[in-house]
Amino acid sequence: MKSKGLLNTSVRHVEILKVSENRSATFLDDVSVEEPLEIRILYHDGIARINKNISVTMRTPGNDSELAAGFLFTEGIISAYGQIKNIENPQSECSVSSKNIVTVELHDDFVPKLMNAERNFYTTSSCGVCGKGSIDSIRTVSSFQNRKKEDQNIRLDVIYDLSEKLRSFQNNFSATGGIHASGLFDSAGNLLALREDVGRHNALDKLIGYALSSNLLPLNDHILLLSGRASFELIQKAAMAGITVVAAIGAPSSLAVDLAKEFDITLFGFLRGNRFNIYNMGNHFKIENLL
Repeated sequence: MKSKGLLNTSVRHVEILKVSENRSATFLDDVSVEEPLEIRILYHDGIARINKNISVTMRTPGNDSELAAGFLFTEGIISAYGQIKNIENPQSECSVSSKNIVTVELHDDFVPKLMNAERNFYTTSSCGVCGKGSIDSIRTVSSFQNRKKEDQNIRLDVIYDLSEKLRSFQNNFSATGGIHASGLFDSAGNLLALREDVGRHNALDKLIGYALSSNLLPLNDHILLLSGRASFELIQKAAMAGITVVAAIGAPSSLAVDLAKEFDITLFGFLRGNRFNIYNMGNHFKIENLL
């Protein structure tokens, strides 16, 4: 796998007035692009074909097919990429509108699990679990939960290097300062894939959608690095993908810690340089050279 970020469509140049002390000057600045994406599914319920709006999320354009597939998977609406027949932008007279709609067509012999979709998702770029009825409604059971876990040993210096490696490949953050990233590493610390978005949960859905479409799941021998904080929803999505090691540059929430313990996920927080906090150590995980 090669490390991949977003295209330049995720950044827009705007003219601003920059103030420093008592002086001002015009300046061309880079800002992160944020646009709505409507995710629809097209499926057959045994009687007729149904086109249903599942979610509207505020996202950074790019990797929309991965975002849609990853979202459907991490929400438990689909359980395998093979259930998807096609992903496309519908044709419309309004090109601006059609580029912000993605339709996931499912195979006729598969009926999606729409229990979680009944709450009519609306997710902003920063809200995390807002709009969801209760914690129970998003505690989706991972299909990899009961999979036998192998012992995983990672060197301490590998963990120390993760944040700098992610930052060095996070081009859009360097340009705008306003983009979240999710990075997938192997146990030797090699960056395998990177996805960025204004929404931290969208960045992870894009990354998991990539892994899902590439037949890489479960990601039980990988490391997930989050550029910001670790929320409940991000740990839930990681669990759905079979990820057993999650590191975050920022802090985890109390629910994230609880869920990491429930799914036996090793969870690091405040990973910056040669320091980090361990909020949960998985039963099959060991850090080499740690005293």
